Amino acid sequence: MSAQTSDGPTRAAVRDRLDRVTDPELDRSIVDLEYIDSIEIDGGRVSVTFTLPTAWCSPAFAWMMAVDARDEVESLSAVETAQITLAEHMHETEINRGVNERLSFADAFPDADGDVEAVRRELDEKARVARQYDAVETLLEAGLDAETIVDLRLRDLEAADLGPNTAQPDRPETVTDDDTVAIYAADRSFAVSVPATPLERYLEKARETSLVTDPDDRLFRTPEGEPIDSESFELVHQRGRLAQVNMSSQGGICDGLREARESRLEKTADD
Repeated sequence: MSAQTSDGPTRAAVRDRLDRVTDPELDRSIVDLEYIDSIEIDGGRVSVTFTLPTAWCSPAFAWMMAVDARDEVESLSAVETAQITLAEHMHETEINRGVNERLSFADAFPDADGDVEAVRRELDEKARVARQYDAVETLLEAGLDAETIVDLRLRDLEAADLGPNTAQPDRPETVTDDDTVAIYAADRSFAVSVPATPLERYLEKARETSLVTDPDDRLFRTPEGEPIDSESFELVHQRGRLAQVNMSSQGGICDGLREARESRLEKTADD
């Protein structure tokens, strides 16, 4: 069954695209975070309204989410234009105008200090480090040791159902096609099968940050982007855990703020 019709995209197709947009500070989907208020579809025109946990959430973060939402929705072939509306935010006027008129962040916020793309790169690196922690934990649970893990390269990942006689080391993207991925270790002398999701989530950010793109690239890196040696493995792994804990803590705060806002709105409606 097609995800969209000749008259325009389905709500499910739009929601699927929005699910790819993350809160850059939390590295969690804005759909899972329940930021999306409404999706309206009129032929090839789509309108999306979203609300953040507080009115004073960083305008740079809000801008990134709005731009990403617009671009993801407009990537659907049946969508002509996407109108993105940020509600109940102290900078909603500047953000809504800028995003929908396709201005740059600097044009929308001429007095802003700093480049929003620099902020995005910093947050992407933080997300990569946190996702790497999950991926490495998956490999440790599968029985691989630190020395083996730090020596892994992108070519060592393959879709688990390909089998040793159909390996495609020049196409490591095949790991995203299955629920499990095969890790070929120690010069391909043995393989283990692990859940694919932690690995593919990590690879998504590793590729976005241009650290792991070539089949011969070392799979895991320090927060600074350098290959890891076995002696520093534990320290790097703990830094990943700290990044993840920090994101989880921020996510808990945001969840609490969102619930408090919803409670106030419900009480106002009842009154």
